[in-house]
This record gives sequence, structure tokens and C-alpha cells, in this order.
Amino acid sequence: MLELGQGNAAADDLIKDVNEATFMQDVIEASKEVPVIVDFWAPWCGPCKTLGPALEAEVTAAGGKVKMVKINIDECQEIAGQMKIQSVPTVYAFFDGKPVDAFQGALPQSEVKAFVDKIIALGPDGDGGLDGAIEAAETMLDEGEAADAAETFKAVLEEDAGSAAAFGGLVRALIAQDDLEQAEATLNGAPAEIATSPELEAAHAQLELAKQAANAGPVTELRAAVEANPDNHQARLDLATALHATGEVEAAVNELLELFRRDREWNDAAAKTQLFTIFDALKADDPIVLTGRRKLTSMIFA
Repeated sequence: MLELGQGNAAADDLIKDVNEATFMQDVIEASKEVPVIVDFWAPWCGPCKTLGPALEAEVTAAGGKVKMVKINIDECQEIAGQMKIQSVPTVYAFFDGKPVDAFQGALPQSEVKAFVDKIIALGPDGDGGLDGAIEAAETMLDEGEAADAAETFKAVLEEDAGSAAAFGGLVRALIAQDDLEQAEATLNGAPAEIATSPELEAAHAQLELAKQAANAGPVTELRAAVEANPDNHQARLDLATALHATGEVEAAVNELLELFRRDREWNDAAAKTQLFTIFDALKADDPIVLTGRRKLTSMIFA
């Protein structure tokens, strides 16, 4: 394996050393054709000497579905500053002229391969095509990389403006960034033909819950109010909202089921309405949904 910074004539088109003069051509422009992985490294960085060859091996094995460039931050301080590189190794992936994913530090070979495979899926030669890009974006979102996920969903929409999965994913990525105003604007801007799709219905439910979370009261005080008066329906509904806002979804569902059991018609069947909003926001096969729907159904037909 070659040392970092050395050339490789056999893989010259796939793996390159890039400087500030060639960055636009070899990264930004090149990524409009195929994804480009950018390895920011330094000669004094020990982990770089492990990660660099691992990336090179996976990029070479991909056979042209992805390219790689190596940037020595000591020699390219302007680019490092623009990309806000604070430590090395740092790896970015670009596609269609924009960064779509990144990580810092050395990774095991298996995780390097998973990263490269995910980036390949974003490109035109990815085995999954747009579906692969959506799957990769969903993975980013699950891993807390909401901004990168949003960029990937946007890239999919540039290719397929009617993708309900990408629209729904973009809305959820914006919600994850607490940009509720833009999330609502995106949802309202979806094509009419997909407005009632399951993906957008789920996104709408998540947006509604996010708005409620912004006004949720303190859990401790609300729980005390319910314990003091179990028939305080508004306090129980507010407690369920607060619990959901803190991530205690199952507990929120249980409080709503209890409210429905006590008075199913209270406040225009608010308990059932809120339950359906939570169910719509989750995946249909989520255990919380399956259990909650079963309990609700048994109460309705009791």
C-alpha cells in the first residue's frame, strides 16, 4: 500500500492528491458525475495513516462508482478553513457539487466499507439508484445527521420532484433541525398528487407533534396534577403531550388510552385524535403502534 501523499498511476483517475488550485475541478465539478470522497489528512497524523489506505482500498474495489481525493491540510489551509476542519482525519463526501455526508476519526475497515457503500448509493451508478439515496438519507437521519440527510433528500427531489419518500424525509429532517417553519412550507409545497401519501401524512403528523412539543408543559407538574385529580382530563392530555415531547412515546400513548377509557367523547374525542396523530407519525409496524391500536380497538368495542 502506498503512503499517503504518493501518486498511483494505476488509480490516477479514481484517487488523487488535490490542492486549492484543483479543488473545484476534482471535487465540486467531478461530484456532479459521480460521488467524491474527500480525505483531509496531515503527515503528522497517526490515524490518517490507517484510514487513508482503508478508504483507498474500498474506493478502488468500487471500480469507478465513487472517486477519492486526498487533501493535506498543512498545504491547503484555505480549503481546510472553508470546510471548518478542526481535526484530522476528517472525511467528507460530495455529490452533485454539495457535501452529503461526513465523519471524523479513524474507523474499522467494516465501517469504512459501509460508509463508501452508502455514498455509492447516492450516485448514478449506485445499485439502489434514487431508492438507495433515500435509504442512505434515512440512515443519516437515524444517526442524527439531519442536515446531511436534508441535503440528500433535496438531491433526490431534484431528480424526482414527485418522490413522496423524499418529500416526507425532507420534512422530517427539517423537523429534526427544529426548523418547523421551513418544514411546514416544504410540506405545503408538495405536489398535489402526493399530498395524501402515507409518507406525507406521517410527516404532517410529526410536524403537528413537534408544534405541540414547543408548548409542552413540565412533566413533573403535570403528572402531579393528574395524580391529585385523575379526572382532570386537560392535565392528562397535556401530560401526554409533554411526555411525547421528551421522547417517552409509549408513556404518552398510555396516558391517552387512560383518558379515552375515562371519557372517550371529552373535547371532541381529543384522546383518540391525539392517539391517531402519534400512530401516523410512527412506522406502521412499530410495537408502540401495534399495541396501542389493539388496546384502543378493544376499548371501542368493549
